[in-house]
Amino acid sequence: MKTIHTSLAACLVIAAASGITETAGAQASTRAYREGSVIQVSYIRTKPGMFDRYMQYLDGPYKTNLEAQKAAGIVLDYGIYASDPRTPTDHDILLTVVYKNWGALDNLADRSDAIVNRALQSTPEQRAQQFIDRGAMRESLGSRTYQQLLLK
Repeated sequence: MKTIHTSLAACLVIAAASGITETAGAQASTRAYREGSVIQVSYIRTKPGMFDRYMQYLDGPYKTNLEAQKAAGIVLDYGIYASDPRTPTDHDILLTVVYKNWGALDNLADRSDAIVNRALQSTPEQRAQQFIDRGAMRESLGSRTYQQLLLK
């Protein structure tokens, strides 16, 4: 008798799981969109008189870094956008980096450090000092990460 109850319980668990799976699958297929790439947006405010100097940095090491990551398949694309600040403390540059999906951000430093070291011919310690030096040219106002939703 115990075997029958165990078998019945197992069947009920399987049936319940099948129903949940089917319901979840049905819900996913009714969405009007699918998930696309993930974009990180950094908001930058250049310091007075430093816009052109910061653009030179972006055209040098920044571009070299991202082109190397792009060639390695880590980054899909990147962009640099100028903006008219709305207030004295608003950003004047937006930096974007596009990744395939959220999973592309997992262990990102582990996958990109060697590529960046090779491309920039520098160590993490040297890049940390360069980050401090860039503080003379600009202020980072923060960043946000977005996911593109593609309509079906």
